[in-house]
Amino acid sequence: MTSYPAWTPAPRPGIIPLHPLSFGVILGRSFSALRQNPKVLLGFALVVQTVAILVATAGIVAVGFATFGRLASLRPGTDEFETVLAGSIAISGATALVLSLASGALGVLVQGVVVSEVAHAVVAEKHTLGALWRRVKPVAWRLIAYSALVFLIVAVVIGVLAAGVIGLAVSVGPAAIVLAILLALSAIPLSLWLSTKLLLVPSVIVLEQASVFGAIGRSWRLTRGRFWPTLGIIVIISTSFGILAQVISVPFSFVTMGLTSVITPTGDPEPGQIIALLVGTLFAQAFVTLIQTIAVIVQSTAGALVYIDCRMRREGLDLDLSAYIDQRDAGTPAPDPYRRNVGRAMDGRWQPPAAYAGTQPGYPPPPTQYPGYQPVQSPPAGSPAPQQPAAAAEPPVAPADRPSSTDWTAPGADRA
Repeated sequence: MTSYPAWTPAPRPGIIPLHPLSFGVILGRSFSALRQNPKVLLGFALVVQTVAILVATAGIVAVGFATFGRLASLRPGTDEFETVLAGSIAISGATALVLSLASGALGVLVQGVVVSEVAHAVVAEKHTLGALWRRVKPVAWRLIAYSALVFLIVAVVIGVLAAGVIGLAVSVGPAAIVLAILLALSAIPLSLWLSTKLLLVPSVIVLEQASVFGAIGRSWRLTRGRFWPTLGIIVIISTSFGILAQVISVPFSFVTMGLTSVITPTGDPEPGQIIALLVGTLFAQAFVTLIQTIAVIVQSTAGALVYIDCRMRREGLDLDLSAYIDQRDAGTPAPDPYRRNVGRAMDGRWQPPAAYAGTQPGYPPPPTQYPGYQPVQSPPAGSPAPQQPAAAAEPPVAPADRPSSTDWTAPGADRA
């Protein structure tokens, strides 16, 4: 007895289905996509974040000791003391600025690697760190330039506003306080709006090889119409990891205080108290670094998925991804689907058949790309129905002397 297989739906090729994504799918896959390639993503991001924190901390501490240590040999209140103090503050601030830029550059490179991994995971491909880096390497300096541009713009804006508030405080103190509060409150929605509109810039740079300003404009256009879902994803992810970091750091601070009180019950500063404080701080920082690393991966994954969803809705990227998978599985060399049909306009509306175009209310006019097309015209109201031509008379059928070979019910019919 022959059994026929039951119908089953086509499996999802990668980490997401190849059609426009809902809010829940993007948010859920942002947290679960890390399981696709945890050794590469988590290991690489954790090493980069740890190195960035250690280098930045060591650099700031070393410069601080070297500059502020000179104040120990000077008498406070003298002109020389004030000059050395101002110079120490300026050098330490410049060092912190440079190291912050370096840390931001390393962080944006991690985002680029995560975007490359997500793009491959969507089409069910898993690559090594070297293969992912080869895709990011040609545009690495563009990612760094974008990060530096954002940092400098924010620094300039904050500096100008701070100078204005300080200048106002010299003459009108209460007005300066009110202005500072208003600026701080208005900065929250402004930062959320800009971070939402610019969320897709790293994905555009990596996947489309776009320039910095071209990626900014493209991210601005792609998020048009998808602002609120994108903002919701950003707020939920940032809030979740911020709360988690606080939940982990607070117990460590209590443990550190308990250890110091046990080691030094009199409260005098001793080597044991300092060691306990350092150990507790290092453990807390290690867990916070791990959480920050996972947060960078999840946020970068969310940005890549939002980018793919926006292109599916506006440009039909799901069609290009499906065609790429079919060609790849058939053994045919396939071009990069993310660089095909960039900017293609697809409104996604259902188009009626050409025979009905322009004949019913709500249908669009007949398409002009079909030459010779003539729409069906309805007769005016009250006019008589058109006369149909009379059918030709059928010739009489001669009686058959024997059963027809095509009549399977007649006796003696040929069934061969």
